[in-house]
Amino acid sequence: MRYIFPPTAPVTLAVLGTSARFPVRRIYCVGRNYNEHVKEMGGDITRSEPVFFTKAAETLVASGQDIPYPPNTQELHHEVELVVAIGPDGIFAYGVGIDLTRRDLQTKAKAQGGPWARAKNFQRSAPCSTLTRAEDVDISRAHIVLRKNGDIVQSSSLNKMIWSVEEIIRYLQKDMDLQAGDLIYTGTPAGVGPVAIGDELSGGIEGLERITVRFV
Repeated sequence: MRYIFPPTAPVTLAVLGTSARFPVRRIYCVGRNYNEHVKEMGGDITRSEPVFFTKAAETLVASGQDIPYPPNTQELHHEVELVVAIGPDGIFAYGVGIDLTRRDLQTKAKAQGGPWARAKNFQRSAPCSTLTRAEDVDISRAHIVLRKNGDIVQSSSLNKMIWSVEEIIRYLQKDMDLQAGDLIYTGTPAGVGPVAIGDELSGGIEGLERITVRFV
């Protein structure tokens, strides 16, 4: 096959215990999936249909990398999340992700009734750890935590999610063409807050590889 110009290289993530990599197709993200986070953002905690948005696969950042502070924002926020990697037969693996958000742009978009794309889907906005195969870990009651410069800023348990992983998958299968290669960022607990140049974020979930990034 001939191309007008060379296509971009596929986006992949490392998988613990193998040199084979996970090919990423697209990223789905769930908003408002922990009650305490809904409250801190001024939302209604009534359980209704989950909120979804997307990020391009190219926004992924591997652990250990430096992230230039993004343009057009004065209020970059961190949101630590469980990441679910979908394979041909369902859940293939789990990871720890950070949904970076240009909060000032999101607030402006909400006030105007517009979409969140500029606030969420920007370069290097989706750090993610090395993946751990689902068959090798039980995360049903695992703890999730994010440290900023060594201090805990977000802390909760995965069993406090409003929508379980299984429920999220059913919604995406029914409504959004979920396929092998897709990642799902499953929502963040309370404690989201600002990131500045020089900060280091380190996110962890019991049994999974950590995600650590620095802002320059």
